[in-house]
Amino acid sequence: MISYIRGELAAIEEQKAVIDVGGIGYGVYMPQQAMSLLPEIGSTVKLHTYLNVKEDAMQLFGFLTRDDLEIFKLVIGVSGIGPKGGLNILSSMSPDELRFAIMSGDAKAISAAPGIGKKTAEKLIVELRDKVDIEDMLEHAAHGDDDRAAAVSADSDMQAEAVQALVALGYGSAESMRAVKKTSPECATVEDILKEALKHLF
Repeated sequence: MISYIRGELAAIEEQKAVIDVGGIGYGVYMPQQAMSLLPEIGSTVKLHTYLNVKEDAMQLFGFLTRDDLEIFKLVIGVSGIGPKGGLNILSSMSPDELRFAIMSGDAKAISAAPGIGKKTAEKLIVELRDKVDIEDMLEHAAHGDDDRAAAVSADSDMQAEAVQALVALGYGSAESMRAVKKTSPECATVEDILKEALKHLF
C-alpha cells in the first residue's frame, strides 16, 4: 500500500493532481477543497494516500493531512459509499464540517454532495456517530496532528458546548463550527463564546 507520495506538483486537472516522482507522473484524485490549497505548479508537495484497487483500475486518492485521510477511510467504510462518493462528500465539506454534520445528525448537509442521497447520508451518520468526537476534533483544530493524544482542554469543552448550543438554536453544524473557531481565545465562558460566535453568524 502507498502511504504517501512526495514530489513535484506537475499539473492540476479536474479532481486530480499530477505529482512527478523521479520522472513518473502519478495522478492523485483529491477533494476540491484540498486541491484549492495546493501550492504553485512546480512546488514540492506531500500527499497522504489511499490506493483503491479494482478489477480494471488502480486509483490513488490523496489528502493534505493524515486526519483528512482517516476521515475518508471512515466514510468509505460505510457500505454503499465508495471512494468516489467519499471524494464527493469531502469536496462538498471539510473533514471538520463532516464530523459536525455526523454528530448533529445533519443528513441534509451530507446529502448535498453529488451522488449521496438522504438515506445514504442517514446511514453514514448512524454508522460513524460513535467514531467521531467533538472535543478531539476541536483539540486537533487548535493544536494540529501531533497533539491528537493530548488531554482535552477546558477551552475545547467550552467550544464544543457552544457549537452544540448553536446547533440547538437552529444553525447548521458546519457554520456553527466556523463561527466558534473565529472567536477570541480570551472568551472566558460559553456565554462569551456564544455572543461572539453569533456576531459572525449575522
